[in-house]
Amino acid sequence: MVLTGCSQCIKYMLFFFNFIFWLAGGVILGIALWLRHDAQTSSLLMLQFEGTQAPGTFYISVYVLIAVGAVMMFVGFLGCYGAIQESQCLLGTFFTCLVILFACEVAAGIWGFINRDTISTELISFYDAAYMKAVDPVDSVTRQAAVKVVEAFHGTLECCGKGDDNALFLAVQATLCPKREIDPLISQSCHTKLRDLFTEKLHVIGLAALVIAVIMVFEMIFTMVLCCAVRNAAPAY
Repeated sequence: MVLTGCSQCIKYMLFFFNFIFWLAGGVILGIALWLRHDAQTSSLLMLQFEGTQAPGTFYISVYVLIAVGAVMMFVGFLGCYGAIQESQCLLGTFFTCLVILFACEVAAGIWGFINRDTISTELISFYDAAYMKAVDPVDSVTRQAAVKVVEAFHGTLECCGKGDDNALFLAVQATLCPKREIDPLISQSCHTKLRDLFTEKLHVIGLAALVIAVIMVFEMIFTMVLCCAVRNAAPAY
């Protein structure tokens, strides 16, 4: 069947939005891979102290994003093909996938908002555990391991201590902190740097999710209109 008039316009608009959706899936996949291999986060999350790995909540979120990006690319292709073929079956399947993806995105957004500080809080606790051992005046194997962990945090984040450092830390500050000029106007607290690090990345993810949600709403509307147009244009027997 051949659609005409407004239905034809809706068909090509749906194809255009699906193409954008497919590209957005590729962007999400690219962002997720960048977050997974980012030098700052990777160097911190690969640390171990007393047999305990640094918290991996961040990586779990990244793997979810990788899966979402791949699914979005598949669904976007399905929508493009369904629009061009003017297939009610493909358009119905595409609409169902969109509704499921939209519901998952809303649920993920709510979960992310509620747990937005979880990743930085877990890493701060991990840093504090190593920090307490590193400033211990009694030398031991555990203290040497803790010093390496703290030095990794300081070197990666270009920070120094917790911001309220005691006399024990000040005694070993010269060996634990990176040798560089300190700007008194910029906070040197590792707690602050850790929160800022993951806040910036969450902003990128949140902006991408908002853009995709808007595209999905338009796609659902156009899909329903096109599906109805295809059904009405079908010859009656």
